Amino acid sequence: MRLNEHQIHQMFRVSVLLKGADALLECLGGVALALVNTSSIVRFVNAITQAELIEDPHDFIATHLLAMAHHFSVQTRSFYAFYLLSHGLVKVFLVVGLLRNKLWSYPASLIVLGLFVIYQLYRFSYTHGFGLIMLTIFDIVVMGLIWHEYDLMRRHLPLK
Repeated sequence: MRLNEHQIHQMFRVSVLLKGADALLECLGGVALALVNTSSIVRFVNAITQAELIEDPHDFIATHLLAMAHHFSVQTRSFYAFYLLSHGLVKVFLVVGLLRNKLWSYPASLIVLGLFVIYQLYRFSYTHGFGLIMLTIFDIVVMGLIWHEYDLMRRHLPLK
């Protein structure tokens, strides 16, 4: 099945909108982490894991969530708050540029997403998290769509 230009453009717009939604969630998560203290995080994790731990005191996910919450320091919280907020704001900025067809945003997005892919693969080498691979594959697909749109935009620019 061969996709036409309209379908490819629609895929590009949907993927950029998904990146934008992800960026907004990262910003909200960063702000939430900045505003919530670590003891509140521990209380929240206790509340959501309590029923599962009563049923199965050795539940893998619940015990690991609880352990992570108890080891979640102020410095770790601050780092993740800053990381999520800055990461989200950069992506929001790029998404707005892409949706407004700003020529600068295409190469900037390719560079930023390329750096995210490299970092995600680096993190994967330590965590082996399936989610990181899925995110990386999505980012590579988005990069391909951005490149395609950028190529079209450059070909249709008026010659000087």
